Amino acid sequence: MRVVNSLVERCFALVSLLANEAAAMRLGEIAEQLGLQKSAAHRMLNVLCEIGWVEQEQVTGFYKLSLRLAILGQRFLSATHLTDVCQPVLEELAAASAELVRMAVIQGETLTWIAQVQGAKSGLKYQPEMVAKVRLGSTANGKAYLSKLLPKDALRIVIKSADDGQDGTISSVEDFIKELKLTRKRGWAISDGQTEPGVVAIAAPITLIGGPAVGTVSVAGPSSRLTQEQHGSVASSVLAAAAKLGELWPLRQSCTEAS
Repeated sequence: MRVVNSLVERCFALVSLLANEAAAMRLGEIAEQLGLQKSAAHRMLNVLCEIGWVEQEQVTGFYKLSLRLAILGQRFLSATHLTDVCQPVLEELAAASAELVRMAVIQGETLTWIAQVQGAKSGLKYQPEMVAKVRLGSTANGKAYLSKLLPKDALRIVIKSADDGQDGTISSVEDFIKELKLTRKRGWAISDGQTEPGVVAIAAPITLIGGPAVGTVSVAGPSSRLTQEQHGSVASSVLAAAAKLGELWPLRQSCTEAS
């Protein structure tokens, strides 16, 4: 349960909560998750319904986000030209690896999926649900992002994400810090069955030249194809793609200004 205070913070916390849930939620569950009285949660939901951000199901009375937020998000993403600039690099990596390639961007202290390209043309294809937020403690992308932070900050963020219900708890602080140090040293992270059984993902942080990390890029597929013998070559391809994306990323600003 997360306690929120101001009206604006409550409103955004409510929208964020509904955005994290695929299904509609009942009033009592929403109030409990946000640490609010039912009456206060109901008032906010009524206002959000009136202005078109939230919808209430007629049969169940449960609440869910309307498509308005998703539409605005797509408009903003399109206006940045970020996916346009990065798409060729992602497609090149997908063709070379013949597996699923995904890219996520850092927003505050979270990581959000924004693009994917399926490189597998036949046989078994790994196609996960395209949820918004990346699970930080267990995914290759999450660990790649966290490896760019100070250990104390990485640990704080992953514990917070677990408390917010966005990720599972880490099994050992010592092992977690050790893995982040290894990830930082070699430049890439791996998840071998940690997120989904039988699935391997290898990710690298996207870092601006002389600047901070801005996102991550990964290759993921069945462990029957991404065997241990292939981890090194796949990691090299992911690192090369991350370097290209880091060089192209500043074009986002120039493209935005040009438009």
